[in-house]
Amino acid sequence: MNRKLINFLFLVPVLAVAQTQTGWKGKFEQLEQTLPTPNSYRSSSGAPGPSYWQNRADYVINVELNDQNQVITASETITYYNNAPEALTFLWLQLDQNILAKNSMSKITSSSRMMDSIPALYIAGAAKAYDYEGGYNILNVKDATGKVLPYIINNTMMRIDLPVPLKPNEKFIFSIDWTYTEYDRMKFNERGGYEFFPEDGNYLYTMCQWFPRMCVFDDYEGWQNKQFLGTGEFALVFGNYRVRITVPSDHIVGASGWLQNPKEVLTKEQIERFEKARKTFDQPVFIVTEEEARKKEKERSSRKSTWEFYAENVRDFAWTSSRKFIWDAMAVKAGDKTPLAQSLYPKEGNPLWSKESTRAIKNTLEVYSSRTFDYPYPTAYSVHTANQGMEYPMICFNYGRPKADGSYSQRLLEGMVGVIVHEVGHNFFPMIVNNDERQWTWMDEGLNTFLERETIRTRYEGFDVTDASPAGIAYFMRGDKTMMRPIMASADNQSRYHGPNGYTKPAAALTLLRETVMGPELFDKAFREYAQRWAFKHPRPADFFRTMEDASAVDLDWFWRGWFYTTDNVDVELDEVKWYRVKQPVIDPEKKNVKAQAGDLATKKNGKAVDFSNGPQEFTVTNTPDNFYGEFKNRINDNDIRAKLESKNIYELTLKNKGGLPSPVIIEWTFKDGSKEIERLPAEIWRTNEQEVKKAFIKEKEVVNVVIDPNSETADIEMNNNVFPKKTDDKFDQKKKN
Repeated sequence: MNRKLINFLFLVPVLAVAQTQTGWKGKFEQLEQTLPTPNSYRSSSGAPGPSYWQNRADYVINVELNDQNQVITASETITYYNNAPEALTFLWLQLDQNILAKNSMSKITSSSRMMDSIPALYIAGAAKAYDYEGGYNILNVKDATGKVLPYIINNTMMRIDLPVPLKPNEKFIFSIDWTYTEYDRMKFNERGGYEFFPEDGNYLYTMCQWFPRMCVFDDYEGWQNKQFLGTGEFALVFGNYRVRITVPSDHIVGASGWLQNPKEVLTKEQIERFEKARKTFDQPVFIVTEEEARKKEKERSSRKSTWEFYAENVRDFAWTSSRKFIWDAMAVKAGDKTPLAQSLYPKEGNPLWSKESTRAIKNTLEVYSSRTFDYPYPTAYSVHTANQGMEYPMICFNYGRPKADGSYSQRLLEGMVGVIVHEVGHNFFPMIVNNDERQWTWMDEGLNTFLERETIRTRYEGFDVTDASPAGIAYFMRGDKTMMRPIMASADNQSRYHGPNGYTKPAAALTLLRETVMGPELFDKAFREYAQRWAFKHPRPADFFRTMEDASAVDLDWFWRGWFYTTDNVDVELDEVKWYRVKQPVIDPEKKNVKAQAGDLATKKNGKAVDFSNGPQEFTVTNTPDNFYGEFKNRINDNDIRAKLESKNIYELTLKNKGGLPSPVIIEWTFKDGSKEIERLPAEIWRTNEQEVKKAFIKEKEVVNVVIDPNSETADIEMNNNVFPKKTDDKFDQKKKN
């Protein structure tokens, strides 16, 4: 296109052309060199490819809990299906309980330091003050015929050598017997364990990572057998579980899956209440009341009961057991299914838990289903446990304990509701959209924190949702970059920044993406597409990035690069605003142009205008030279153009990208009559110059104030440089007065 003509059409393209070759850093380059090459397993669109495969493991487990010495005794039979296009000569299993074994890698690689005074609880573990031997005691590993299989344990991983290679489309059946002593969570800050209640002498057990579990073998990296160091969570295989749990007969048990033998473990009255709850949608139904639970606290049954649960197509299995449990439940509508929301909690959780827990499950399942896919499982439990928030298929463990007199603050209420929504929400990410948590924390925690915020925002009016928003993450992004890691760094390498990088920063990024970059309609369609493509499969980051673009027609490579691969921040400075005006022209037939009267420049600091105090600068609009038209014979009417500009206000904004992260630019104009206007520029405004952009705007009314990002939508870390007229220091103000 003829550059002279482009230059004439409007002055802003002139500025863009002038900047084209300056400051290029590649922030708008495509990510194709960074992302893995698409193939028949994972397509270029972000969907599973035509040759996509994943392996599977089915479990039959028998476990008994000794409530006297807290020992777990168990056996499992695993049927492992090799759907890979290659043979396997060995299998890898996770032994996560070994994180508490003597000389575990987690213990010997964790940092520590001394201070002048240290609470005894914090140093007790290092001082070996507890008489506790952690880790699995593996008793037997055998094949289906009873033949012993050779194995070797490497910290939290166990390799089993196969007698013959396991070929594609074959299965291998083997069994493992084991025991271990469960731990006190008050002493060891881990995910499972038990809580002891000295007032009544009872225990509340949360059984997590309690059995040897298959590692993932996939098309992306083969075996995912990274050691469990505590922060990075789990990479797991889908399968079916049949689990028989033997406990004292006065215990109530909740678990991943649906109870198969209610008549053997529940009273007739409890069964009737349970069935009523399955048909009640408006409020929870008590299956075990607080009065009944208080009575049970005093019992010590010598009999045992075995609860049998079945879970289909899940990636893990967890359970809980206690005689202290109050139990309530209600039905939820999710598409054509009616899952049962269930809560288990001791009296110490009331009155808060009876009011809020089951309703929070309901809200979560409804909102998440509307944004992704209908919740497919038959139930979802929320279990009250001190100082915890942890998720498993169909069951999660959540904090939120009122004071002894039953009172609680708004902060505790919001924290308790938030953690329940978050942990129940994990049923969608990663329990169904099954990413590798060990490597990519943000793929479940970040996406889930985003949807947690959406649930709170839409269902809990007045609750604070700042934390996972662009405004809330600005403080973190303003921090010391020497210790920061990008979101894409693995969990165990994130130091103290694991929380923001895994949870709130990606959630804030997705909020920005939905509300400011893409818009809710496009974002919601693309996000739902990703969830449905990868339900019950194993997605990777590239699958998410590609799907979001594929389903929206929005080029987001600059966004993923800046927010996920760097530690850049958003800091857009409104460096200068110039005000121009053209009056009705007086044509000089000899010179064929108009010269506007010279106006006084606005008050300046360091040579730049800081306010509008001295009015606009008036500028010349010349008649168009003939050579600007090239070969065209037609001409525009220069006088008409000048007439259209009569009394218009033209404002040239100079914007600087001081933080390095490209960002949409949101401009709030305040006019002399008190009215306001919001104008939005996409991040592509920076595509030809990533450091500085000039852009002119024509306004009918006179502007008195300009603010960039007025509602803190973009995570801008420094709002003081977003305003014009400029804020000036006292020294400059005094100089101006003089």
